[in-house]
Parts: sequence; C-alpha cells; structure tokens
Amino acid sequence: MILHHPSPETLLAYAAGSLPAGQSLVVAAHAEGCPHCRAEIARLEALGGEMLEDMPPESLALDAFTDTLARLDQPAPRSPALPRQADLRLPAGTLPRILASAEISRWLWVAPGVRYSRVRLPWAPKDNVMLLRVAANKRVLAHSHGGAEFTQVLHGDFHDETDRYAAGDLIEEDEHTNHQPHAGDQGCLCLASLDGGLRLPWLTRLIRRSA
Repeated sequence: MILHHPSPETLLAYAAGSLPAGQSLVVAAHAEGCPHCRAEIARLEALGGEMLEDMPPESLALDAFTDTLARLDQPAPRSPALPRQADLRLPAGTLPRILASAEISRWLWVAPGVRYSRVRLPWAPKDNVMLLRVAANKRVLAHSHGGAEFTQVLHGDFHDETDRYAAGDLIEEDEHTNHQPHAGDQGCLCLASLDGGLRLPWLTRLIRRSA
C-alpha cells in the first residue's frame, strides 16, 4: 500500500507542466505505480483543458499558415540516438518506464553499502537526478538539503527520523530537512531529484575547525 504521495500543490504543478524536469520525472515514476495519483493528474489536466476552452481566442499572425506549410515541406528530423544505459544488474521491471528516455551511468561508490548512478535527462542535462542503492540495514550519511529533494522508493524500504517509506512512496523534502536514511532488511533502491545538492554536517564542522 502506498502511503506517501506528492502534495496537492506538486500534482497541480505537474499537471500544468511547471515542475522542474527532474522533479517531474520522479512524479511520473510515482504515477506509474499509483492509480490514485494518475486519476488526480488526469482530473487536473481535464480541468486545465476546460479552463483553456473558456479563454477568449487569440488571433494568429498573418503569416502563420504560410509558416506551417513551409515546415511541412522540410525533411523529417532524424530519430535521436538511444540513450546510453549502464547494466545496473537489477531485476527486470525494477526501473520505471519513464527512465527509458534517460541516460543512466554505472554504479558509483559513495560509502560502504551505498552506491549511486547518475541519471541524465537529454532535455534537461543540468538537473541533478540519480538512482540511489543502499544495501540491507546500511545507512546513508546524515545530511540536509540545499533545496527541494523528491525521492521515489522503487524497491525495498528505508526509515529516518520522520517515518518509514516503502516501495511506491514519494517523499518531498526541503532545506529544513536534516536526516539519516536507514535501509531495511531488503535494502532500498530510490530515484531522487535534488535541487541544491546535499549538505553534510560533519564536513561543515571539519571546514570550520580548519578555518
């Protein structure tokens, strides 16, 4: 059972197309497995369509029709190359379908039992998105955030100072969060979008001591 969903404000921004690309990707991954949020997104999109229909029409530029015909005469663009995806050695069906259009790197070491893989979005290459894999009963370094962090649990579970989160849950954090996630007995695999990066309290204290 999914217990943690995107906030109403986040779902509205997603339906309106105004979420940053990385956050939008995480919400889309959540919606793949959450009928409740899929239905809410469809309702919000339908509501937005009704609002557009009620808006007064805008007049087109005089050359709009000519420009459209000219574009139709242009050769079709070549199909984009498939994104590079490392073999992450995950069971089939573990990753959401939305990641098929992303470039995924190999696993990189963070700490004992903790690995991450960079997820690059061709349409938003500067967005900081990653897969995070934590082995059974291992902890992530204690940290806070420089901005918003959206995390979708894909497999397993983890808990921190606030709650327990299992597969299907989406967690929204911000710069006020300070926590240390701890994976459960199955380990944990998450998809995360980070705005502003992580802040490590131990590193901050070390820098202050050496200053």
